[in-house]
Amino acid sequence: METEERLLQGIRQGERGAQRRLYERFAGYLMAVCLRYLADREAAEDVLQDCFVKILTSIGRFEYRGEGSLKAWVTRLAVNESLTYLRQQERMEVVEEIPDEADEEEPDVGGVPMEQLQRMIEELPVGYRAVFNLYVFEQMSHKEIAAVLGIKVNTSASQYSRARKLLARRIKNFINQQTR
Repeated sequence: METEERLLQGIRQGERGAQRRLYERFAGYLMAVCLRYLADREAAEDVLQDCFVKILTSIGRFEYRGEGSLKAWVTRLAVNESLTYLRQQERMEVVEEIPDEADEEEPDVGGVPMEQLQRMIEELPVGYRAVFNLYVFEQMSHKEIAAVLGIKVNTSASQYSRARKLLARRIKNFINQQTR
């Protein structure tokens, strides 16, 4: 597989084939990233297209820091574009639908197919899903999440906790249905 450094050199030298290879290398992965935030596939496709426009127009300012840095950068762009889309659609709202309750033991997700688990995450309310994804997949702190989403740190922590509780409940229900 072509290195990120070689791919960047080709793009910066105006090689159209390098742009195509960049797209082929990252499109599927970045689509999955967009779908983590946007449950609507058409919206995710639109965001992915916007993301590649931004990648190709900004790549001259990208500073290569070793293998993996390009992937990290394009991932960050996809996350930011997804969050921008959510804010523009005014669907980034704090949801208070689950009352605080004592923490229960987390269910074993080993028996839940990955596709089903992904579907459960996609079905979370938008605010829960955004905070959950940023915390779990992007490994951001609640302080960083609060800054990115324009919410309070405590709100981020609360949304994450509620997302986990809702997911735990859905996982338990799924496991119970499978054992019947």
